[in-house]
Amino acid sequence: MTAFRLSRSFVPALAVLALSLSLAQTASADYLWLQRDGAQARVFAGELPKPLAQLPALRDAKPVAPEGKPLALETAANHFAFTPAEQGDARFTATRTEADGVLTYFQAKFGRAETKAVNDLELVPTEAGGNTFQLVFKGRPVAASQVNVDTSEGWRRVLTPAKDGTVSFVPSFPGLYVLEVSARVDNGSVTIDGKKYADVRHTATLSFEVAR
Repeated sequence: MTAFRLSRSFVPALAVLALSLSLAQTASADYLWLQRDGAQARVFAGELPKPLAQLPALRDAKPVAPEGKPLALETAANHFAFTPAEQGDARFTATRTEADGVLTYFQAKFGRAETKAVNDLELVPTEAGGNTFQLVFKGRPVAASQVNVDTSEGWRRVLTPAKDGTVSFVPSFPGLYVLEVSARVDNGSVTIDGKKYADVRHTATLSFEVAR
């Protein structure tokens, strides 16, 4: 997993995000991603080419439902599963706390129909079904220096942004595509159950299928 520096021209002077190569050294799962299995959405951890055989220890793992309506969540050894709303994209969030004071927020989305971000850190298409994507943090467009692309066919690519901060590519073959970006919050700290986490990170994925 590679971490990416955000362009400061896309955020206020008191920037809320910065990226560090030390993110690649974390022992936690690299990312969570969503993929469809019929009517269900399944959530896996690790990397698409190397999914973990066992889910890591996560807190507050839950689907993000329209209008906040709860969705039933099933837990298997290596994945979560839920049935998303019939319309719109599917989303899932979770956090992981580590003994060394690292707190990671995982945010996953399946689909590219919706152009408005819902999760705190989210890649959204600039137009429904499109191949150009904008990274958004808490409602503000930001630019990542790189975005990783993994596919179910084993093809990998690193995307770099255009001058407007967006990233673009044209899917060249059928299969599952997962776009991933990670960020560290500048001078951020969060207290959970009385323990302070001084190193706060966000990892977001956008996945979608290209039909055969």
